[in-house]
Amino acid sequence: MFLETPDSNKQKKGWIEVICGSMFSGKTEELIRRLKRAQFAKQRIEIFKPAIDIRYDKEKVISHDLNEINSTPVSSSSKILDLIDEVDVIGIDEAQFFDNELPHVCATLAKNGVRVIVAGLDMDYLGNPFGPIPNLMANAEFVSKVHAICVDCGDLAIHSNRIVASKDLVHLGEQEEYEALCRSCFILKNS
Repeated sequence: MFLETPDSNKQKKGWIEVICGSMFSGKTEELIRRLKRAQFAKQRIEIFKPAIDIRYDKEKVISHDLNEINSTPVSSSSKILDLIDEVDVIGIDEAQFFDNELPHVCATLAKNGVRVIVAGLDMDYLGNPFGPIPNLMANAEFVSKVHAICVDCGDLAIHSNRIVASKDLVHLGEQEEYEALCRSCFILKNS
């Protein structure tokens, strides 16, 4: 009988997973679910979020359903590389708020054998590709697009429609500032 022995020279395989969609679609919930499964499997995890996102907590990543996991807030994506040590899985929430170096940081981590799970909005409030997410999607091995439900008609929602009078690209908010809309309802409200 032939038995395989582990090859100590074999490089550990890493990859990038992107969870994207509109607001209220469950991106953070799915990120937390994947990270908790990795923890249960005794994998070493680290979670990062942009320092500007203090909506629920300064340090924890918290979903709209109030599931939570501890994280490290960082001001730039390059800081992630400085803060990791002996890790199997990296989680990154609200990736759209990071700088355009994030795809390079994620690729570096994956090249070094780390599973990288990134969650973020794929479109801004105007319906345009948002921040580093499109580049991450193009370079990821796995992309999961999750959907909210349109608050107007009940169809699948892909847009985060801003309902307050701010023209800033980054405007942190919740249900008081945003609503999830399908394509048709988004076009109707914004034409």
